[in-house]
Amino acid sequence: MLQSLFATGERAENFYRRQFTERLTHEMREFIARQEMAFVGTSDAAGNCDTTFRSGPAGFVRVLDDSTLVYPEFRGNGVLASLGNILENPHISLLFIDFFDDLAGLHVNGRATITTALDAARRYGLADDDRTSPGRRVERWVKVDVEEAYIHCSKHIPRLARKDRKDGPRPAAGDHFGVARARAGASPRDGNGPH
Repeated sequence: MLQSLFATGERAENFYRRQFTERLTHEMREFIARQEMAFVGTSDAAGNCDTTFRSGPAGFVRVLDDSTLVYPEFRGNGVLASLGNILENPHISLLFIDFFDDLAGLHVNGRATITTALDAARRYGLADDDRTSPGRRVERWVKVDVEEAYIHCSKHIPRLARKDRKDGPRPAAGDHFGVARARAGASPRDGNGPH
């Protein structure tokens, strides 16, 4: 309906025909294997959305075949927002963007299930090794059954430069955005946060 309202139907139909697939192509599988980050979108049963960021060494998201991929979950803040959403609503979206070389992105949408590290090792041969994230132990894996995949074109993707985390400001931690201070009624300049 919206495509009709804005007269984009022909362009959209051309995009679906040329760029949309229900399986991961060889090029898509190779692209995912090179990626060091992904944005993960989920929503609960009521449709409340959550987007999160996952990262690791190239190949931390594993492509099992042209319709299945898995990514690791590590110990975090204990909220488990994405995993909680997946239990209520298995629909998931992954967005991979290569800011460094390809300057292109890949959308992968599908249905997710959660499995333990032990079960993933038994079923898929997934090992908690340095290819996943050196020094971190995988607690569980999320398996995604691919339903659709398509390009995110490079038109507005900025080129970024890789830098070692040690070269630059200290990573944000603690009450970086002042939530605890705000709840305590403190002024923005109180505490150890940014000024």
